[in-house]
Amino acid sequence: MRLRKKPWIAEALTGFSDIVLPNPGETLQGKWLDLFGNRLPLQVELGTGKGRFITGMAERQAQANFVGIEAQQDVLYYAAQKVQAKELANVRLLVFDVNNILTIFAPGEIDRLYINFCDPWPKNRHAKRRLTHIGFLEKYRTVLKPGGQLWFKTDNRPLFEFSLEQFAAFGLKVEQVTYDLHRSGFDGNVMTEYETKFSLLGQPICRCEVTFTPTK
Repeated sequence: MRLRKKPWIAEALTGFSDIVLPNPGETLQGKWLDLFGNRLPLQVELGTGKGRFITGMAERQAQANFVGIEAQQDVLYYAAQKVQAKELANVRLLVFDVNNILTIFAPGEIDRLYINFCDPWPKNRHAKRRLTHIGFLEKYRTVLKPGGQLWFKTDNRPLFEFSLEQFAAFGLKVEQVTYDLHRSGFDGNVMTEYETKFSLLGQPICRCEVTFTPTK
């Protein structure tokens, strides 16, 4: 969904300079943990939205660092507000295009990726734009540590089934597969804003955990 531009957002984001980073280019490749000042695991959410998920995870996992990437500046503002209000020192946010993820992370730098309710791009001719397309999996394999994981949630069943096919074609190990997360008994789920809204309407949520095994 295309959001209406809010011209005041760009200036407002400058008030979160300790949380929201400008595009780092290659300057932080291999140095993200230096930015956080520790050697804790690095976890990255692709498509952070308004930040409910990443701030919830950061609260629960104080012994991990989190980077939230979001293409839309206007929604990232609300994520920055949440990080600041909760005084989370283990979160940084970035307006960035996931297509270029290889330019900002070094090989093997990330422990875990999260993709929550990404654009399903329902037309077949747009399949390569889906964040679980094999073209993106190639990039994720590069930036993840050997044995690193991708945790994936969506309410779009066709996208979920497409993603499972892509994971299988890429030779990845897939576990914790459910087509109805909220009735699966899974413990520890942190909901996004979108997930809260649509699960209240009875929309089942699909979820899985994918492990990137080392290539031989």
